[in-house]
Amino acid sequence: SMARKMATVDKANDLLEDLRKQSYDAAVQDLEEVTAFAKQSGADYDLKHWDMTFWAERLKEEKFSINDEILRPYFSLPNVLQGLFSLIERLFNVTIEAADGEAPVWHETVRFFKILDQDGGTKAYFYLDPYSRPAEKRGGAWMDEVMGRSSVLAPDGSAVRLPVAHMVCNQTPPIGDKPSLMTFREVETLFHEMGHALQHMLTEQEVGHVAGIRGVEWDAVELPSQFMENWCYHKPTLMSFAKHYESGAPLPDDLFQKLADARTFRAGTMMLRQLHFAMTDLALHTDFSPGTSETVHTREREIAKKTMVLPPMDEDRFLCSFSHIFAGGYAAGYYSYKWAEVLSADAFSAFEEVGLDDEAAVKEVGNRFKNTVLGLGGGRAPDLVFKDFRGRDPSTEPLLRHSGLLPASA
Repeated sequence: SMARKMATVDKANDLLEDLRKQSYDAAVQDLEEVTAFAKQSGADYDLKHWDMTFWAERLKEEKFSINDEILRPYFSLPNVLQGLFSLIERLFNVTIEAADGEAPVWHETVRFFKILDQDGGTKAYFYLDPYSRPAEKRGGAWMDEVMGRSSVLAPDGSAVRLPVAHMVCNQTPPIGDKPSLMTFREVETLFHEMGHALQHMLTEQEVGHVAGIRGVEWDAVELPSQFMENWCYHKPTLMSFAKHYESGAPLPDDLFQKLADARTFRAGTMMLRQLHFAMTDLALHTDFSPGTSETVHTREREIAKKTMVLPPMDEDRFLCSFSHIFAGGYAAGYYSYKWAEVLSADAFSAFEEVGLDDEAAVKEVGNRFKNTVLGLGGGRAPDLVFKDFRGRDPSTEPLLRHSGLLPASA
């Protein structure tokens, strides 16, 4: 598994340990806060594992008092698309135009768009199938290719075949005169899938097997998608499209702040949870020897001493259901979730460093991101691509800072 990844075992372990050390104390504080809240709320008993999620959710409700139905009116699909397209045009010096009618579609609600380069030439196309249709669509959201960029398969009279992507979502369709109103998570998901699509569409590779998303290592392929999600928490970007669908009033500042604060709620606990899975996975697939006195369960418990602030129960047999690493294709690869988060946060921090309000600097960094991360696809090793963009190896500092696990000034 590691042979087809950006990271090496040592680099993956070093990254996980760095994140663990920075997150452990915060997770201890999370536990103390939930425990204190439960007691204040009348829980006159010691909290067990099965109590933690319940009381953590009650605490979250009290602290943020925000839900999807409060936010939906501010996220109509037409406004969100306008904001997303404007961001892409700002960052990458392209233009997105509706091209409905220029290609056949599989449902009347499917949209077709084209991307133009800075000279006005067509660069790529994409379909957007946004609405839920339970009778014919599976749930979730995804992006995939219709066709990839290729010089070999170029049509007659053209130097290259242009890439075409499709993005599929499952949000509520319009009702009467009311547009599709999205949850904030659906907004994040749309930005996420567009990140994948951009890597496919803005590629400069002309060899089909390494163009776009093809041939990109597993632990690097989520970089563009998670990078785009970061812009949902950039206040000027979000406020540019978060407007009430009836009145046009902007999202209230207090609601935006609650969204931002909720992002880092129990961040230490959530970080340690994923690190426990990743460190257990790597340990079992790199230096565990079956048939000795040590079992997979005793190895996991040893790891838990560093990754769990509430020790596992004696009866815990979580590994028996950890299908990701035994039946789901993530053997020695679960770390990829955190690795990709580190890459994407570090990439976004390149924009933060030059000043998110400095238009000229943002365009310059955006152009570099387009020419490296988006442009090189699977044609160059991902560690070299990242260095081409950032000028150095990835750092965990931006992810820790975005997660509220470092001071904002760090």
